Amino acid sequence: MTKRKKIKERITLHPVMAFIVLIIIAILISGILSLFNVSVTYNTLNTTKVDYISTTQSINSLFNLSGVKYIFSNTVSNFANFTVLSHLIIVLLGIGVMEYSGFLKTAVGVLTKKAKKKLITYVIVLVCLLSSIMGNLPFIAFIPLAALIFKYGKRNPNIGIIASFASLTCGYGLSMFFTSIDSSLAKLTTDAAHLLDSGFKFGTFSLFLISVIAILVLSFVITHITENYIARKLPKYEFEEDETLNDDELTRSELKGLVLAGLGSLVYLVIFIYNIIPGLPFSGNFLNYSETLYIDKLFGAESFFANGFVFIVTILFIIWGLLYGIGAKTIKNNREFIESLGHSLNGIGKTLVFIFASATFISIFKQTNLGNVIVAGFTNLISSSDFSGLALVILLFIASAVSTIFVPSSVSKWAIMAPQVVPTFINVGISGEFAQLIFRFGECASLGLTPLFAYFIVYLAYLERYNQDEKSMSIFTSIKYQSSYAACTAGILLLFLVLWYIISLPLGFGGSIAV
Repeated sequence: MTKRKKIKERITLHPVMAFIVLIIIAILISGILSLFNVSVTYNTLNTTKVDYISTTQSINSLFNLSGVKYIFSNTVSNFANFTVLSHLIIVLLGIGVMEYSGFLKTAVGVLTKKAKKKLITYVIVLVCLLSSIMGNLPFIAFIPLAALIFKYGKRNPNIGIIASFASLTCGYGLSMFFTSIDSSLAKLTTDAAHLLDSGFKFGTFSLFLISVIAILVLSFVITHITENYIARKLPKYEFEEDETLNDDELTRSELKGLVLAGLGSLVYLVIFIYNIIPGLPFSGNFLNYSETLYIDKLFGAESFFANGFVFIVTILFIIWGLLYGIGAKTIKNNREFIESLGHSLNGIGKTLVFIFASATFISIFKQTNLGNVIVAGFTNLISSSDFSGLALVILLFIASAVSTIFVPSSVSKWAIMAPQVVPTFINVGISGEFAQLIFRFGECASLGLTPLFAYFIVYLAYLERYNQDEKSMSIFTSIKYQSSYAACTAGILLLFLVLWYIISLPLGFGGSIAV
């Protein structure tokens, strides 16, 4: 072993220790910047009067008595209220039943037995890219499932974890359909545009064309990186005998289990789909009719469907696993069913420690207000620059990508940026839709690189769960795996923006680059 490798091993920090170091750094930086009264003043929008309001973002120091009080009085509640924690535990109940009963192993075997490895990877990548309409749920459900699919296919499960997380983050701002996040951002864009154009409207399919093409191109690029770089770079994975698919044909009981699971889930899905379709007799019961757009009725903040979506999917997983288990006779009584619910929670102790460290770091960083100050600074930079055309496009793309490292929330960033950025773009002849698209593309380029993204910890925890090395999976290594995806995504999406701007192609139905 070389001297350089020995030094690298000594300085490699366990993820939990790395979060502790990041917490200390955030506290120290907040104290230093607060001492120098660092703040940024920018303009927000008064929607009532359609005018600007001067707002100041300042650094909140945690390097003092009040900071210590905040940390000690809020750490427990921040962990208990951390959405990732509750959602992960709930979803793992369903995945546990599917894994315990053998449903996942059998279903994966049927679907992938004669398929090429690269095709399986491509399907997983494409599904993840298309799943942004479901919000953050895919980060909870697809990462564990991708790991199991690769494991049953006798491949390193970390390949599936890395590829699925890369696809979910790189496709976070891409959607063929208008998502609830897109709707919230569009409202901010519309309000900002009304300062200069009272007739501006943001169409539901305004960004459809460019989003579809971006998804298709990225699906091939991410698959290529996964198969030709990540899969070859990861160490060999040692399998136990029951962790891979059998080459035997389906038994009668397995076939019976699959049929029973399919029929049961079909009935369940028909009931739910009927209840999210408006206008039919006794239908649409799961929609929030206080909203105007259908996507907001379905996935809005107060929607039953949105608030219960994680549990809805978990029940579907349980139906699949339980009915398969009954048909295949792998679940014979209620005791075995209860045991299956906790199957995926076995050994979750380390994951909970990871989540606790992550939740604490994220809450402390948010409390310092460092992220909002950085976003406000970029906002002023864009609005005060003399840039126009492609220079302005590239500046917003970079600002969005860098800001996302510190403030992963799309709505939080755009709420600060839109009131100044959108009018700046309109003044140089660029539409509000294109400005929002640039912002979203910038997010895709860097979301997978930040530990401040709440669902990053799911990715890191599962890498560690399937890590067979004596050393723990470090935050640096997990980010390094995502760097090639992020770089390629940034280059491709920026190239798309430049080409669309130069050729003046339509963004979608009713969406254009020029005002």
